[in-house]
Amino acid sequence: MSTTFLFGYIAFMVVTIIGVNLIARRSRPARLAGAADAPAPLDEVQLNNPDSAPMPAPQVKTQERAPLVTADISIPKVLTVLLIGMFIAILNQTLINVALPVLINDFNVSTSTAQWLTTGFMLVNGILIPISAFLMRSYTFRQLFLVSMTLFFFGSIICSMAMNFPVMMIGRVVQAAGAGILMPLGSNVFMTLFPPHKRGAAMGMLGIAMILAPAVGPTITGYVIQNYDWHVMFYGMAFFGLLTLLLGVAWFKLVQPLSKPKFDALGVVFSTIGFGSLLYGFSEAGNDGWDSPLVISTILIGILGIATFALRELSMDDPMLNIRVLKVPEFSFTLFINIIVTMALFGGMLLLPIYLQSIRGFSPIDSGLLLLPGSLIMGITGPIAGRLFDRFGIRPLAIFGLTLMTYGTWELTQLDMNTSYNSIMSIYMLRSFGMAFIMMPIMTAGMNALPMKMIPHGNATQNTLRQVAGSIGTAILVTVMTRQTTAHLADDANQFTTLDPTLSQHLNELGQQLGSSQAASVSWMTQLTKQATISGITDAFWVATVLSALALILSFFLHGKKEPNLD
Repeated sequence: MSTTFLFGYIAFMVVTIIGVNLIARRSRPARLAGAADAPAPLDEVQLNNPDSAPMPAPQVKTQERAPLVTADISIPKVLTVLLIGMFIAILNQTLINVALPVLINDFNVSTSTAQWLTTGFMLVNGILIPISAFLMRSYTFRQLFLVSMTLFFFGSIICSMAMNFPVMMIGRVVQAAGAGILMPLGSNVFMTLFPPHKRGAAMGMLGIAMILAPAVGPTITGYVIQNYDWHVMFYGMAFFGLLTLLLGVAWFKLVQPLSKPKFDALGVVFSTIGFGSLLYGFSEAGNDGWDSPLVISTILIGILGIATFALRELSMDDPMLNIRVLKVPEFSFTLFINIIVTMALFGGMLLLPIYLQSIRGFSPIDSGLLLLPGSLIMGITGPIAGRLFDRFGIRPLAIFGLTLMTYGTWELTQLDMNTSYNSIMSIYMLRSFGMAFIMMPIMTAGMNALPMKMIPHGNATQNTLRQVAGSIGTAILVTVMTRQTTAHLADDANQFTTLDPTLSQHLNELGQQLGSSQAASVSWMTQLTKQATISGITDAFWVATVLSALALILSFFLHGKKEPNLD
């Protein structure tokens, strides 16, 4: 088992490093800044007035030079260190889930208290991402990368030395601050370095970190928990965080022109209250129910805070987050599809491990290894899908990918107690293959519709709404699962006790086999509960199937290959 795990992880790292170098070398900017014959980029006035432009219009569309690239910068090295940093930051979000039972026991805290280790991480991310556009305009890419990795490193050190829950919580918050900066930074760097007609392949490589990290996280945690002390996880995070930081000091030298916007303190307050409350409310809805006073109040406060934040930003000449990007039809439409897909994807990522571990009895490592091939397929296929996007546009890829995703999700509605390990793996691989053709290409299509100066705002808007969508999707599917499980359990028990006259005979026979009728009753209730839970999970997958089908229908209305916005 450990050999299989190590082989899969090594294979991923090899594919990542080779892929990054291939993509970067084939898609790097045509010339570096400072080259004598490199044409200067057109400014906004020249783009709006062709007569004033010093060179013909066709050269504008093929202009590939990024002004922030200088001769001493190696693009493959920059992208490699950036992807490694993003991978371990995203990986860290899911590491803690499998370790929660051990941490609950070691720190002697309740489950609801321990859950703050994941909820707090999510909230800090949700607070930082909306203001990322301001950060990108105020600080260089290099500064932000080094600060984010420094925060992540020190947060990991704090967690590795934690002897009680408060210290662990502090470490997680510091880690989350680093990850919250790094996530939007990665998208902005890729969108800035690569011209629009090559962004598909580049963003496909970025998808390796964004897609694979959440999948391998539970496997790594399960392996560590099973063989070592949980502190080893954070020792490893600290080591790789420090290594990435040192590589960043040497390799990550990207700087971009800064506009130094005015800091909007009141806007940050409204954003923090709004997005923080909304994310918390939806995260608790799956546990406490939608009728919980806490859930209702926090969601309402979140909506009010976001509405106030939006009105304030719309009233400003230079907003911290320019939500006017939503006025661009293609950006808004692709974002809407992306939100629907994210709701189905995030919820499904939670339901399948519940089925595998709680119902079928697979260990965390076994369930993680079952999901690993699909994730590797998604990571390997991502750059290929990106190149196809660059050539054919988003429409054919979205239709193909969502067809496979919808079918694969429907197959998960057929799960039962006897579904084989290999069958589940095959279904997940097919579903993952389809997702590779939709996740990053749909994001890239939306961003390509925006002018360059709006890219940071588009990234912040897209990442924020995707995070909210993930929380909503998870809350909805968990609610469907729990309520349907309760309903199925009541129906099955009622059916057995009122409609089956031979129930007593079956229990007596089972009691003789197990030694007592009480043992038979316990076994019967256990099986009944498992069957009801499976029915609840499959009902939730039906909701995910409907969401996927809705996204598929909408994908037919996407545009085909379209000239990107070069402003």
